Amino acid sequence: MKKQLFALAFLAGLHVVAVAHEGHDHADEKKSARPLGDTPQRLPDGTVFVPKPAQRGMGVLTLKVQPETLPKTLELPGRVIMDPHLGGRVQAMIPGRIEPAGAHGLPAAGSRVKKGDILAWVVPASGAIERSNQAALLAELKAALGLAERRLARLNELADTVPKKDIDAAESEVASLKGRMAAVGGGLSGREALVAPVGGVLAASNAVVGQVVEPKELIFEVIDPDSLHIEATAFESVPLGEVAAATVAVAGRSVPLAFVGAPRRLREQALPLIFENHAAGAGLALPLGQPVKVQVQLKATVSGLPLPAAALARNTANQVILWVKTAPERFAARTIRSEPLDGLRVLVTGGLEPGDRVVVQGASLIAQIR
Repeated sequence: MKKQLFALAFLAGLHVVAVAHEGHDHADEKKSARPLGDTPQRLPDGTVFVPKPAQRGMGVLTLKVQPETLPKTLELPGRVIMDPHLGGRVQAMIPGRIEPAGAHGLPAAGSRVKKGDILAWVVPASGAIERSNQAALLAELKAALGLAERRLARLNELADTVPKKDIDAAESEVASLKGRMAAVGGGLSGREALVAPVGGVLAASNAVVGQVVEPKELIFEVIDPDSLHIEATAFESVPLGEVAAATVAVAGRSVPLAFVGAPRRLREQALPLIFENHAAGAGLALPLGQPVKVQVQLKATVSGLPLPAAALARNTANQVILWVKTAPERFAARTIRSEPLDGLRVLVTGGLEPGDRVVVQGASLIAQIR
């Protein structure tokens, strides 16, 4: 009898322990099945949990991608250069000293000028020996002019008895001496005007009052800010007959460029391609010499999924990734292949499926969640 009671008690204890252990396991499974709290965190499978309030705080926006067929694009490095038709340079022709052209002084870089405006004066600079020689020559010319004028006066008094050709020769000599005197006098006291060759904005002003300049020295540079050229550099062969258009990203917008042409001569082992831009106001954000990335569009097409370039991010292995929304509060990283489009968008050609909802804003913040 005692043995039977002991066996029953032992079996009851085993049942109680089994029930308690089973209940504990289910609780743990429930806790591990969903994240704890409302804090963004990276899960063991590599996905990221971001609650709805955190998504709104981070400004996360998503976009459902759809396939498109677009022109094939090449991304080339480039720089901003002057439009030779609507820009110009002002250089000194003689050595001298800079003087302002008006009461307001010398124009500063960024000032607007009109074609024909006098920007500054260059007062000729000459040595003491040269000036003394010119002064001596001027004195000789004055004396010769006096003799020639007196001779012409006598011939005019004897006009009835003197041949006409002698009077004409005397008049020509007087005119010649006056012209030579004017030239020598202008060289001693004259000055050269620095005139704006075109209208526009001063991109460079290298003039200071009293500055001594040499011939061919660049003093001012005038450009039209709404008409600039972009020089792209192609280090590999580019089918020039396939170039359709180009774009460059400026201040958050894509500015269209028209293909002008390319010289048939390499420069530093690369072929320069010239594009022009006539978009109003685009030049204000493109100073001369600024490096840019030019998206050259070819006539050939390629299929893919267009996305904003801001959607791209990089993982710890320095691979280009996108964050795809797989659930209302979960995001997964996808390694992708992409090509440039227009400076603001890229074309995903691999690693993404049509209909995926991709993070286009806030991707960098999601990548920082640990």
